[in-house]
Amino acid sequence: MKIVIDRYIPFLKGVLEPYAEVVYLDPEQITASAVRNADALLVRTRTKCNASLLEGSSVRFVATATIGYDHIDTEYCRRNDIFWTNSPGCNAQGVCDYVQEALTLVVPDIKKMSAGQTDDAAKTIGIVGVGHVGSLVARMAEKMGLRVLLNDPPKGIGVPLAQIAHEADIITFHTPLTRNGEYPSWHLCDRAFLRLCKPEVVIVNAARGGVVDEEAALLEENDGKTFIIDTWEGEPDINMRMLERAKLASYHIAGYTLQGKINASNMCLEALCNFFSLPMLHIPQSVLPVPETTKSGWLLDVDRQFRQHPSDFETLRETYRLR
Repeated sequence: MKIVIDRYIPFLKGVLEPYAEVVYLDPEQITASAVRNADALLVRTRTKCNASLLEGSSVRFVATATIGYDHIDTEYCRRNDIFWTNSPGCNAQGVCDYVQEALTLVVPDIKKMSAGQTDDAAKTIGIVGVGHVGSLVARMAEKMGLRVLLNDPPKGIGVPLAQIAHEADIITFHTPLTRNGEYPSWHLCDRAFLRLCKPEVVIVNAARGGVVDEEAALLEENDGKTFIIDTWEGEPDINMRMLERAKLASYHIAGYTLQGKINASNMCLEALCNFFSLPMLHIPQSVLPVPETTKSGWLLDVDRQFRQHPSDFETLRETYRLR
């Protein structure tokens, strides 16, 4: 059996070698010729798993070490009997922590609200997408003293999106990226939605690039709205004007935590072992590093670094030190 693995998926080297030929490649090296004789792929969002990559190959299994899976052509996989899986919830706590850090830096008096030290009326946060991440964000927001509005039509949860636009002081998106179906999330935050929002709303996109319509956000650049952006349309070739527009900006690392990476790698291993009837394998504890303590204000350092080197999106992302 041959397995091709994105070399940036951590902690896997040596785990599968007793059972298969394992090849570790940079994302740009995972090409049709590289996977032609492979049985399984372990990838991240940078690898488009579609007909261009998989047609004529022996691949039967694709796992992505990410929550998002819009880089996988699921319909193509279904038609060609290729099993695919993602890693739902692997980095949910990391994204929640990112949102909390961002709001602490941007929203006036939120620290006082969290400590119960303000008599002001509670600010309202609208959470769009109430899956693994959105649920954690909702609990965090309640602890911070925020009034919480939820919206997740596919789950039958919460209030209409228009109500969130009208009432929320903060809106944070935690949906997958979908273009079809009854509830597509592509450009969910479009110009019509933005015009319904409060003039000084804070909008967070730590979900997927494309959930926020960046061109719409740029149409009225002086309208008082604040954007916190971690995921971008066209990554890694981001819109530089949107980078300037954002109050806080990062290079798609909201979920980049040590525990999140461990979770994702183990979920991929478990799925692969189940599919190929291998002994159940996990990352050995002996290879795991000791996590560093994350200091308050770390996101300001990320923002500063990003603005200094905006064309180095991929390099910054690949060399980011896990929280």
